[in-house]
Amino acid sequence: MRGEKIYEYDLDVTGVTDYGVTLESVLSGQERVPPQGVRIDVAFEGRAVGRLAGRVRDIDYLRMRADGRIDLDIRAVVETENGRRIALSADGVAMPRMAEPIADLFENVSLSTAAEEYVWVNTRQVWGVGTVNLAVGKIHIDGYMQ
Repeated sequence: MRGEKIYEYDLDVTGVTDYGVTLESVLSGQERVPPQGVRIDVAFEGRAVGRLAGRVRDIDYLRMRADGRIDLDIRAVVETENGRRIALSADGVAMPRMAEPIADLFENVSLSTAAEEYVWVNTRQVWGVGTVNLAVGKIHIDGYMQ
């Protein structure tokens, strides 16, 4: 991955809200994703290390499509070690692996804050790559500033 790695975070799933079809039923094969897709809100929390270190809280308003693609719509807060907050907004895709409870994540990330020591994030683009293990509810992402 090109660019400077500015964070690495590990998150735990802290809640799931479904809208008619559960994530568990799709993952277990009990239900198929209907033609109109499935909306599922997934809440996460964890820690970031690196140039942007601190607590991360977010919600991914994901949409599972009938063709297997999972579209991401992420809104998060990074609260740095010194108590500053940075807003994270990202879109992207999750690509499920065949016969594994793991999906590869590809994110297009924008960061914003008015905190003087972190204003450098406002003008830069970040690409995030990682994985989610759906069986254990764990997510790992590396963020690279372009």
